[in-house]
Amino acid sequence: MKNKFTFLFILLSFFSILFMACEKKSAGNKKSEIKENKITIGFSIDTLAIERWRRDTDVFIATAKELGANVIVQNAGNNIDEQIRQIQYLIDKNVNAIVIIAKKADALTEVIMNATAKNIPVISYDRLILNAPVDLYVTIDSEKVGELMAQEMLKKCPIGSLYCIYGPLEDYNMTMIRNGAERVLSGSQLRVGHVYYTDGWNYDLSYTHMCSLIREKKIPNAIICGNDAIANSVIQALSELAPDSKVLISGQDADVVNCQHIVKGRQYVTIYKPITELSKRAAACAVNLSRGVTVEELGLVNGSMDNGYGRIPSILLAPVAVTKENMDSVIIESGFHTQEEIYSR
Repeated sequence: MKNKFTFLFILLSFFSILFMACEKKSAGNKKSEIKENKITIGFSIDTLAIERWRRDTDVFIATAKELGANVIVQNAGNNIDEQIRQIQYLIDKNVNAIVIIAKKADALTEVIMNATAKNIPVISYDRLILNAPVDLYVTIDSEKVGELMAQEMLKKCPIGSLYCIYGPLEDYNMTMIRNGAERVLSGSQLRVGHVYYTDGWNYDLSYTHMCSLIREKKIPNAIICGNDAIANSVIQALSELAPDSKVLISGQDADVVNCQHIVKGRQYVTIYKPITELSKRAAACAVNLSRGVTVEELGLVNGSMDNGYGRIPSILLAPVAVTKENMDSVIIESGFHTQEEIYSR
């Protein structure tokens, strides 16, 4: 009888140990499964050579991590073929969503179709992707940027000639900025006398072009520039070849160097874009779409844009014109740049 009880005790102990081992293995599997199911966002960017894009990327990554997601950043080095290859790499990695800053607006149709075929949501960030089934467009209102540039120029120079030195035509934002500017200028006596597109955002080209205009004695009253870096190249050309000229210059992005130009009188206006908020919203949308939330359920859509494929639900944030008069209240108080960064150089 004693031996029988001893045998039963050993048998129960064995099954108890076996059960605990199974429970431990099950818990380990659950942890592993949770780790494997962690959301991964692909972030495809055309270049990190621009100050603006480095800021966006840092905020995007930080926000995604706060929301429990990983981010794989792919920098195409300003090469559209490389960007297409990198987006396909993200698709093959089975990321949960892809956010794209397009190098060329109309070159991504096929690769985005590949993402759609695998039910991977695609967000067009800042630059509208054309002729492709994009799920969401998150941007600053680029037509409004153009409107603000033109409005500020008209305040200071209601009569005269205005030149436009934009970024590359393949960046659809340039088309929208031009549309906004020309809508405001229409019927005014500030006339557009020259338009130039800077291929590949190559600032040597915009500098060389401005130098040629100066040598040909073609100096306008005002110049709208595609971004602040182009404005820098124009300012450099004017300072070297026509230092006594008084040309109103506008740009966009509120880069620190250009804010310095503004307070020193070298540039009249830049357009501040709330890129911190923009990056945060894009990251949050990417994470939520990855979790199965629909675009409608995001509750953030406030417009739509026709990209040639269809009407794309859009989140449009408002830009702000910044001159010397409101530099402190817009740029410094928002924490975008510090007072020391702007005024100490």
